[in-house]
Amino acid sequence: MPELYVGERHWSVTPGSNLLDALNQAGVAVPFSCRAGSCHACLVRCEGEVDDQQPEALSPTQRQQGWRLACQCRVIADLKVDAFDPQRDGLPAQVVGADWLSSTVLRLRLQPERALRYRAGQHLVLWAGQVARPYSLASLPQEEPYLEFHIDCRQPGAFSDAARQLKVGDPVCLGELRGGALHYDPDWQSRPLWLLASGTGLGPLWGVLREALRQDHQGEIRVIHLAHEAEAHYLAEPLAALAAQHGHLTVELWTAAQLQPALAQLRLVSRHTLALLCGHPASVEAFSKRLFLAGLPRNQLLADVFLARPFTL
Repeated sequence: MPELYVGERHWSVTPGSNLLDALNQAGVAVPFSCRAGSCHACLVRCEGEVDDQQPEALSPTQRQQGWRLACQCRVIADLKVDAFDPQRDGLPAQVVGADWLSSTVLRLRLQPERALRYRAGQHLVLWAGQVARPYSLASLPQEEPYLEFHIDCRQPGAFSDAARQLKVGDPVCLGELRGGALHYDPDWQSRPLWLLASGTGLGPLWGVLREALRQDHQGEIRVIHLAHEAEAHYLAEPLAALAAQHGHLTVELWTAAQLQPALAQLRLVSRHTLALLCGHPASVEAFSKRLFLAGLPRNQLLADVFLARPFTL
């Protein structure tokens, strides 16, 4: 049977075993969440052959360096594994802002040790000590010197609990930057643009919205934010301020109780509409179904789903 080697330890595993499961079951702390190869939290460096189910998920440079996504690999031969170490492999950053946008949403602003090039809507893995989770960027590239994240602290969670304790000056580490589905394309300038979010799914769309306005988007922009209750519309005031400045921008704030009748009234103004969706899987699915029924072509809808389960270490 194949042998797994991690530091001074080694043990036998069943051929074809999922690498992530084999590591975590043996007590090797490898964080994970999506298990689909998209969040990239389970990066490990491998020496040896593995059956990689999704080789295209990593860049050629990463693969050449031995990086693999543990959730997508099956053990087929002896393998040496080195887990991602945020202190060694991550980008150091410092907390420069930690304040509450509402009773449950923490705005975290980080200053990385070196400049990070990114697009509005991308996401990366944040490490607070040995706790990790992917979060979308809410900041605007080229305009803001910090990286901003909106952390949903409504429910207990390993990272949100750690984030509550962060204060200005505290160190954190940044993992891999990921593209995600959300972005703004200058070629969209004259097309209607709809941004639909639930909860802190509004964070990356806040960045995309401001990027569209920065690039002088000419088409109609419609922002819809779904929240549990009215008090949870944590960006209501800044959104209203932007709408007052830009006549082609409208903002709608929906609560969970209003969702079904509001969806029933949703109508497309143009077949050229582009829709960007972000938030809880159930909300994204509800938005998507209604937009498809309203006639929106599938290739004109881009969505990022916030993972429902927290990272496990």
